[in-house]
Amino acid sequence: MSANWFSILWRLMRPPTLTASLTPVLVGTGLALQHAPFRIGLFVAMLLASVFIQAAANMINEYADFKRGLDTKEMVGIAGTIVRDGVAPKTVLTIFFATLCISLLLGVYITVSTSWWVAITGTLSMVFMYLYSTGPHPISYTPFGEITAGILMGPVIVLISFYIQTRYLSVTAAVASIPIGLLIGAVLLANNIRDIEHDRPGGRKTLPVLLGRDRAISLLNGVFFTSYLILVILVLSRTLTPFSLITVLVYPFSARIAQMFRKATDSTQLQNAFKSTSLTLIRFGFLLFVGLLAGAYINL
Repeated sequence: MSANWFSILWRLMRPPTLTASLTPVLVGTGLALQHAPFRIGLFVAMLLASVFIQAAANMINEYADFKRGLDTKEMVGIAGTIVRDGVAPKTVLTIFFATLCISLLLGVYITVSTSWWVAITGTLSMVFMYLYSTGPHPISYTPFGEITAGILMGPVIVLISFYIQTRYLSVTAAVASIPIGLLIGAVLLANNIRDIEHDRPGGRKTLPVLLGRDRAISLLNGVFFTSYLILVILVLSRTLTPFSLITVLVYPFSARIAQMFRKATDSTQLQNAFKSTSLTLIRFGFLLFVGLLAGAYINL
C-alpha cells in the first residue's frame, strides 16, 4: 500500500474524532484501578475495539453522506475521501466491514474473558452507530446527535471499561462518567458548529443549525464549564481522588475555544477550533487518568 493510500485511510478514520473513543476507556480503567488490579490485556483490547468502532462509525457516516449527496469538495474538515480523493464508495464499505470485523473479534475476546453482558452492550452500541448515520431518519440529521454520542461514547464505554476490570458496576463510576459524556457531546457540537454552512443546505437539523451559530458556541462554552464544575464537585464530595484536580489545568485551554469559533472566518480556522475541542477531551481524559492512577497507588 502506497504512502498516499495510508494518508487517505488515515483521513477516512478521521483521527481528530478518535479522542472520543480513547478517553472513556482511559477514564473507566482509571476508575477501576481504585478497586481492582490492572488487567492490561483487557485494557488494550478495549482501547483498540473502541477506536475501531469509532473509525467504522466515521466510515459508514462518510459513505451515507456521499449517498445522500451531502459531501462536496468544498466541505470543511478532513472528511470526504470519496469526493476529494476519488476513493470508490465500495472501497469505503469494504474498509468499513473490515474495521468492524476487527472490533468484533476484539469484542469476542473481551466477552470470553468477562461476561456475555459485554457482548449485548457492544451489540446495542453498534446498532446505534448504524442508526446514527444511516436508515430513513439518521440521528446525525437531528438535534439529538450530541446527546446520543455523549451517552454511547461516554458513560457506556466508561462503564464497560470499568466492568471488564472489576467485574461489577458502581454508582461512583457512573457519576464520574458524566463529564466525559458532556465533553464527547462537545466534540460533536463543535463538529456541527464547524459544519453549519454545509449542513443547512443539505437538510440536516443539527443542534447548531436550529440554535444558530452564536447560541451554539455559547452552549459549547457552557458544556466545558459544567464538565469541570462537576469534576470539582466530585473531588470535594470525595467521589474522586484529590489527585483528579490536576485535570483543571486544562480549563484555560478549553475556555479559549469559544472565542476561536467566534473569530473564525475561514475553513482553516473553523477546523482548528474543532481540533482544539477534540484535544480538550483527550487532555482532560488523560490527566484524569493520571490523577486516578495516582489515587490508586498513593495514599494521602
